[in-house]
Amino acid sequence: MSKQTEKGKQNLIKVFQMIKKREDIVITDKPTHFSDTEIRLMSELFIAKYENRKLISSELARLLGVTRSAISQMVQKLEKEEMIVRTPSPTDKKIAYVELTKGAIKTYQKDVDVCAQFVGTLVEEFGEEKFEKMYELFVEFTDLAKKKING
Repeated sequence: MSKQTEKGKQNLIKVFQMIKKREDIVITDKPTHFSDTEIRLMSELFIAKYENRKLISSELARLLGVTRSAISQMVQKLEKEEMIVRTPSPTDKKIAYVELTKGAIKTYQKDVDVCAQFVGTLVEEFGEEKFEKMYELFVEFTDLAKKKING
């Protein structure tokens, strides 16, 4: 086995470890209305709303890196809580858009404030400069991988 192949395997293990460690990231140390994944789901819906886009469950699953089944469970739970609604597509009866309700905004904002305070404390302790560098390197690495795949 060549040195390059062996080093590639070692780096692959590190990438797998980073992906696994990502699952350990917590965004708050206090109770919130929404789970971490639900907050991410709500964030994607807010971004889509801001960009004047609508999302369906399969797109949410892809964006969050979870199964469609997991999204379906979250959507059902949040629907019961009147945080989101499913709106049928006017052109395709098989599609339902997932959208926020007005009541979701206030609850979501409270959770975001709690999470932002916790993450702010973490970044302060970790070091703003180190955090920015880590973020830049992560984006650069993932952009390079996308570029290699997409040509």
